[in-house]
Amino acid sequence: MKKQFSLARWIDEFGFVTRKYAPLMILISLVIFFSITTPNFMTAKNLVIIIRQVSFAAISAVGMMFVMIGGAIDLSLGSQIVLTNIVLSILMVDYKVPMALAIPLILVLGTLLGTINGFLAVKLKIHPLIITLGTASIYKGIGYILAHSRNIMGFPDAFRWFGQGFIGPIPVPIVVMIIVALIGSFILTRTYFGRYIFALGGNEEAARLAGVNVDAMKVILFAICGFITSITSVLLLSRVFAGQTSTGQGLEFDCLTAALLGGVSFKGGEGTIFGLITGILIIGVLNNAMQLASFPDFSQNVVKGAVLLIAVGFDVYQKNRKAKETVAKVAA
Repeated sequence: MKKQFSLARWIDEFGFVTRKYAPLMILISLVIFFSITTPNFMTAKNLVIIIRQVSFAAISAVGMMFVMIGGAIDLSLGSQIVLTNIVLSILMVDYKVPMALAIPLILVLGTLLGTINGFLAVKLKIHPLIITLGTASIYKGIGYILAHSRNIMGFPDAFRWFGQGFIGPIPVPIVVMIIVALIGSFILTRTYFGRYIFALGGNEEAARLAGVNVDAMKVILFAICGFITSITSVLLLSRVFAGQTSTGQGLEFDCLTAALLGGVSFKGGEGTIFGLITGILIIGVLNNAMQLASFPDFSQNVVKGAVLLIAVGFDVYQKNRKAKETVAKVAA
């Protein structure tokens, strides 16, 4: 028997598809628009530049995504990079610690910084937003103290490879971004641990009743975020090739905006790596196009702020709509 055409059902299905693929449609629209209006945008060289520029933020954004899906947030990412890149610089330049030892030590330090965030959030029972605002100030302050207002230079030439080298034709940061994204996607979609993360962010009390160690999960998620952020720190230091307190500052803003644009919910329980990468590419395309058009830095900040507000508004709209649909189904 043939199904009768229903305009209301078609509108609902169209709305669902539009909401689901909204980030991808926005990205495609931006690429088309800037290809027409901005000279030199749609060139192979510029597209590689865009992907390389966003690769650093994309790596940290995967860590941010783990925390956000779990129902929390980490606003100390940029400050963690400030501290870890300064410590790595001091180890390699001032103390001549071999690169093969210094880099693992920084990965451990980054994991420790993330663990501290999670531990404080759990033990003090304070929202992670407030905790990480506080630790951001602490981490950044320690970085400034250790740097002594100097740019630390004098790294071994081999260290350039991490931020400036290539694996075949592909820049190393892009390769690392792909590996981190694939591993993150596998953990979130193919493991029990990933299911626990979504359960934690979706309904913490239900996750607790189901036997999930909620407090331990929160600390682990922040530790993962810190570990991944320390990878970004190593790549950025290698790219800049000078230990600077300005490196990484504000990166958490791009990570948060990209996550929200890509469908990672501010309230937790939702998100995909595909959506996250789409969101980070939207940020990258906007940044690149504004640079090519010679937008002043302050104008770029206005645009980024507006994009963040739009992303948060869309996330709230999605949550409210789903809540209404759930209530309607229950009442039907």
